[in-house]
This record gives sequence, C-alpha cells and structure tokens, in this order.
Amino acid sequence: MKRRIFLGTGFALTLCRRTSAGLDESQLESAGRILANAAEQGEVQSSALYVQQGSDVFSRTYGLARDTDAMFLLASISKTISIAAVMTLFDDGRFGLDDRVQRYLPEFQGDGRETITVGQLMTHVSGLPDQLPDNSRLRASHASLSEFVAAAVKTPLLFQPGTQYSYSSMAILLATEVARRISGRSIADLAQAKIYEPLRMTRSAMGLGAFKITDVVMNQVDRAAPESGAGDPSTKSWDWNSPYWRNLGAPWGAAHGSAEDVARFLHEFLQPTGKILQRETIKLMIENQNPPNIRPRGLGFDLGQIGNTPYLSDKTFGHTGSTGTICWADPSTDSICVILTTLPHRAVSPHPRDLVATRVAQMLQRP
Repeated sequence: MKRRIFLGTGFALTLCRRTSAGLDESQLESAGRILANAAEQGEVQSSALYVQQGSDVFSRTYGLARDTDAMFLLASISKTISIAAVMTLFDDGRFGLDDRVQRYLPEFQGDGRETITVGQLMTHVSGLPDQLPDNSRLRASHASLSEFVAAAVKTPLLFQPGTQYSYSSMAILLATEVARRISGRSIADLAQAKIYEPLRMTRSAMGLGAFKITDVVMNQVDRAAPESGAGDPSTKSWDWNSPYWRNLGAPWGAAHGSAEDVARFLHEFLQPTGKILQRETIKLMIENQNPPNIRPRGLGFDLGQIGNTPYLSDKTFGHTGSTGTICWADPSTDSICVILTTLPHRAVSPHPRDLVATRVAQMLQRP
C-alpha cells in the first residue's frame, strides 16, 4: 500500500524521519522552503513540489496555489504528453518513426523537407526552427493551430535534416499534425482519450479542455519568454495568461496539469503498466534516438541532466518549461520530481525551480 506523506498549503500531516527505504521529509521540507521563501518575498506567486521515491510521496503547494489540485501551465513539458499521445498511433501500426513526414503532409516539400522523418520531428533534428518568424503576428491575430501548421510546413529549414540538433517546438507541432491527419482527432482529444483518461489525470488538459480559465493558476509574465510576449503590455491579448493561449492547446507548450498528474504520467514511464503504451514503445521514448555525434534525446523527452540539475543518472528522462517548470524521473533511484512555478525561467538566475531540483536530486542520491 502506498504510504503517502502529504503536505498541503498551510498545514502538515504527521511526518516521519527517513526509514531504510523512505524519503527524508526534513530534507524535502528544507528544499521546499526555497519555494516558500520565494512566495513570501513575492518572487514566485504560486508553486508546487511533488517528490516520489518508491511508494513514498511528498507533495506541497506554496503561495497562491490553493491546494495540490492546482493546475499550472506546463509549457514545454507539454511536448512529452503530446508525443506520448502521438505514439499511441505508432502502437496501433498507423505510422513508423522512419516514415517520411511528407507521406502524411503532402504539402511538406522543397528545401530538403522530403527527407525529414517522423522520428526526426520528435528528437529535434529536423532542421525546423523552434518558433516561426511570424510567431508574434500569428498569436496577435489569435491564429488557430491549423494556421500555425500552414506556416510551419513552409518555414525555411535551419540545416540539412538529421545533421544537427536544434530544439524545435514547430517540429513537435508537425508530429501532432501527422497524428491528426492519421486519426482525424485533434491532439487535445487524442491526449484526453489516450493519456489523461487511462492514467486518471483528472487535473490535466491540453489547453483548458473541460476546465474554465478560473480553474487554472495564472502566470507571471514579466521577463517571460520572447515568444510569449516577454511581458510587453501590448501582448496581453496573446500572452501566457490570455484566454486565447490558455484555450489554444498548443501541443508544444499549452498543456495544463497538477504536479501530481505530471508525476502520474512520469510514473507510467518509470514503471510501465501498459495503460497507454506498449513497454517497447515506452523504452523507445526514454532512450536516446539520436546519432552518437548529436545531443541525446528520447521521443519527446530530454535525457540525462534535465535543465540545470546535477546528480541525475544518464538514464533520467523528463523536461523543462519556460513558465518555470521542471520534471524528471530517474530509474537509478526509482524517483520522480515535479516542480511547477509561475515565475518565467528566464526571469531570474538561479531560478528557484533549479535550486529545489538540485537539492532534491542530491538528497535522493544519498544512501
């Protein structure tokens, strides 16, 4: 039976010290104090910390986050969920990783695009840019995902496909567009049916889904990522907090979720049950799929040192997000860590999420 060590905002249940195979709650409290102090000082308005090792769990929220059901804008953590949803079609034999993208998107041609494979989209070696040159115009006009796709299939490539690594949100978008054309379902619907529901991720959605904007935590936008407006007041209609962006369900960065739900997702890759993907497919997603001379990436997942977090093994998988989020699972310690904040990652260095992640990773390594 799971022994839950639960801490909610403003109160704590009975705690215990480290057992032979348990979490050290006092050290986790100390790590969490970084987020608590950041909230008290007004630096981080809302945050959540969730740590699991084996069957032991530590969960707490800070600042304006009311409780552990608080739903945050996950930013690029969304990519891992989106690609997992796409890979359910791989399990069904609907596409192969070596298939040319043009097979499913006939308009994706010229400038070497014909050689790009579906797998290359998922591992950031396609040559597509991270954001579109006219990203701001599209967002300001409240463009649909189909309008982003139409622009992405024509945008110039940065390099010959397969020769370099360059992080690409637009590549993830096109991977989900392949899935949409194959299945006839939006990525939001596919994620809901194939990921969220089977894993009982009841506080999650790609976009807002069935939730209202009042159900989710608002972000701090000052010094936010350039592609989200960087806090410029003139971008208020399309920044991270706008109804447009919260509803869009951009597969590269607009999923919402609670810390516990993100942990549920990671746990399925740490200890597969077959609820969403075959074990062999899960293994593909969390192992390096890039050539030896190119930065290692899984399918949708980053590998090894996630963000600026030392003390993690090479088998670690996870992702970071520009809204100030980070999550990882390390098979070597049977552990999961999820840190969600509302402070843009580029707003301050070192960011509280990185300080907490480092403390947690170091603690979990100790015998």
